[in-house]
Amino acid sequence: MSDKPVETLSFEDALGELEIIVEKLEGGDAPLDESIKIYQRGAELKAHCEAKLKDARLKVEKIVLDGKGQARTEEFDG
Repeated sequence: MSDKPVETLSFEDALGELEIIVEKLEGGDAPLDESIKIYQRGAELKAHCEAKLKDARLKVEKIVLDGKGQARTEEFDG
């Protein structure tokens, strides 16, 4: 588990760390205090990943055809 601030992590790094946390919690091998600590870190990582995905989704443009068959882009409207 990284000590880096969550907000500095890339999506891929945050997701990788989150996967490790999930495996550790599912294994049930961590003491209660450690489980609580890593669960909190996991919650922060999850929120960070969701925010990164939302930001990426807002940047996506879709290609549409107008009535004349001309292509143009519009912002993704979700």
